[in-house]
Amino acid sequence: MSAVPTIKLNDGVEIPQLGFGVFQVPPEDTKEATLQALEVGYRHIDTAEMYGNEKGVGEALVESGIPRDEIFVTSKLNNTFHAREDALKAFDTTMETLGFETLDLFLIHWPMPAVGDYVETWKAMEEMKASGRVRSIGVSNFQPAHLQRLFDETETVPSVNQIEVHPYLTNEVARAFNTEHGIATEAWSPIAKGNVLTDPVVTAIADRVGRSAAQVTLRWHIQRGDIVFPKSVTRSRVEENLALFDFELTDDDIAAIAKLNRDERTGPDPDTFNWIP
Repeated sequence: MSAVPTIKLNDGVEIPQLGFGVFQVPPEDTKEATLQALEVGYRHIDTAEMYGNEKGVGEALVESGIPRDEIFVTSKLNNTFHAREDALKAFDTTMETLGFETLDLFLIHWPMPAVGDYVETWKAMEEMKASGRVRSIGVSNFQPAHLQRLFDETETVPSVNQIEVHPYLTNEVARAFNTEHGIATEAWSPIAKGNVLTDPVVTAIADRVGRSAAQVTLRWHIQRGDIVFPKSVTRSRVEENLALFDFELTDDDIAAIAKLNRDERTGPDPDTFNWIP
């Protein structure tokens, strides 16, 4: 199996372009799911405070025996902790729950524009990075207008913006804004909760190249430069999702899949989502 390439972030940190996501993996199953992913060959794990399963990720890393510095781990600040002091305390809790001295990437999970001041939150994130306890800081679900406020009012450009991207929501404006400002795009819901896997355009390409529809869709992301972290607890699919680097799509394939865009979200709109769990 070919090695997973890395992407150099704007702060010099390198992140594997393909990872394993634990969104909606039950906390009691997370350790085993993560161990399985590490055994298969993943070295990038994406979790979040909101998922309630950081503990399982941390336990899996210890049990795996793999050196900590060989595994890239991301977590995210929960929506309840946007005030400065709350954010700093929440980060301490994440670190304690994971059992880490250093986290690779910490993100603001949602901008929550009507609830709190995400600029205050971002300044707290800058403090976290200055402490040396997190290597990179970024955001998730930030629209260009949200990012512009950060540029105007703070000192640090996010290293990553994790946004919903898939063939039915190519999110080109946000992706282009990220690229313009040196921010890496991470694509969550990369196969649109499976909705794209029966699309005739995708399945025709999959038949031609002898791969699954999921592999074709994930390869589309990879060739466009997105960072992806598909989730599955089925070993065969975990293995399949990693086998993306020994084939390529043509430029015509990439364009044909991009044309499937419907601006169709599988999740909330970041401009109006203000949910506190």
